[in-house]
Amino acid sequence: MELLAKAPVLSCGGKRGGAGSSPMGPLMGALGRLIYRAVPPPPPRVCGKPGGPPATAPRVRLRDGRHLAYAEFGVRKEDARFKVVLSHGFTGSRLDSILAAPEVAEELGVYMVGFDRAGYGESDPNPNRSVKSAALDMEELADALGLGPKFYVIGISLGSHAVWGALQYIPDRIAGAAMMAPVVNYWWPGFPADLAAEVYAKQEVGDQWALRVSHHAPGILHWWMEQSWLPTSTVVDNTTHLPNKRDAEIRRTLTADGTLQKKRELATQQGIQESYYRDMTVMFGKWEFDPMGLPEPPCPVHLWQGDEDGLVPVVLQRHIAGMLRWVNYHELPGTGHFLSAVPGLGATVLRTLFG
Repeated sequence: MELLAKAPVLSCGGKRGGAGSSPMGPLMGALGRLIYRAVPPPPPRVCGKPGGPPATAPRVRLRDGRHLAYAEFGVRKEDARFKVVLSHGFTGSRLDSILAAPEVAEELGVYMVGFDRAGYGESDPNPNRSVKSAALDMEELADALGLGPKFYVIGISLGSHAVWGALQYIPDRIAGAAMMAPVVNYWWPGFPADLAAEVYAKQEVGDQWALRVSHHAPGILHWWMEQSWLPTSTVVDNTTHLPNKRDAEIRRTLTADGTLQKKRELATQQGIQESYYRDMTVMFGKWEFDPMGLPEPPCPVHLWQGDEDGLVPVVLQRHIAGMLRWVNYHELPGTGHFLSAVPGLGATVLRTLFG
């Protein structure tokens, strides 16, 4: 364990200096391939298939044969002026939405559809899941539901990777975008290496290792996370230190009343590999593009971030906003990561986008 604690905190590939020259990445990659061949991940329990949970939610069938489960909010689709696809966060589901009073959605004419991202809840797993596939899943869902040539996208926490993907791969389909405390990838080239390494090192050792394995040896993340003797993710274990008082109180309350356990059971009912762990390898793996290198899209983009977020470093979010001058950056003082719990923020987001 002492050896693991002293290992380089961040190995960022060829474009990085310092920590980037560490042999940790290639070493972990080789180790990962060996372990993956010896201990492959367990197969998923696919909804609606023998041995899997029942499929109870409305679902659409995609071109590749997979199904996406969804839930609708706001006004009727047929009456809507604005149509939104929501991408839930880590551990979330199709039932997560922007919490705003129904009368606000009614006043603005907003229809929203949340969906279980691939492998979550009742949506079929995608063993080839990527940032691009997340964006294209949103596009196919919008088309299957008849949302028109353009639609809005909102990403919550880690689910914002699908929004970045939409801005990269389908920008002409997007009428507007919002991200709520979007999770960052420490290996994005647009981050200064010293800043990324400094912030990365402030995480718990287990979180550093979970992200490091996700990036360099994604094939063994399932094995790594199941070893009690190895340092693993406090986010998955729900033990991350939360500096914001509201965040900490929300977690205590939802843990005590069983809500978090119920959310976990719904999210992972097809297996934790295709939900949580696949999320980690997509978010913290090797992206095809750097969000900080995106050209200005043909639509407005908004980003909300709390300055007391214990899961997403505000200093890195500020750097992104500084690099992308076309992002409308909204920093919330005295606020943590759970933005849906901030009084009135849901209405503010909708009025900002559609008011």
